Amino acid sequence: MRALSVVGLTLSNLVFTVVSNIGFKLSADSAGWQSFLWWQVVGNMAGFLAVITFTVLLRLISLHVAWAITAGFGFALVEVIGARIFFHEAITSWQWFGVALITGGILIVSLGR
Repeated sequence: MRALSVVGLTLSNLVFTVVSNIGFKLSADSAGWQSFLWWQVVGNMAGFLAVITFTVLLRLISLHVAWAITAGFGFALVEVIGARIFFHEAITSWQWFGVALITGGILIVSLGR
């Protein structure tokens, strides 16, 4: 049950992190103030939920593992899902290599104990 909770909280945190960043980008690209404000609310609510899931996750696993997983995978997922898939931004080969290094580093930190 504990492992399932850790996985669920981690995945929830990552989803909220990606949604938050997409919301902020949509806010930045908004033409009018209403759209700007709406996407700010979406981004901040998702960010708040990311913080809540992270805090609960800290009850179950250590800070260094929780931070490595959520910050590292969060960065990689925002890069891949947010930037590349959602906004169709170009990602260079070096950037893909960086995402691979981050993912490898997360595995080393997470499995290192």
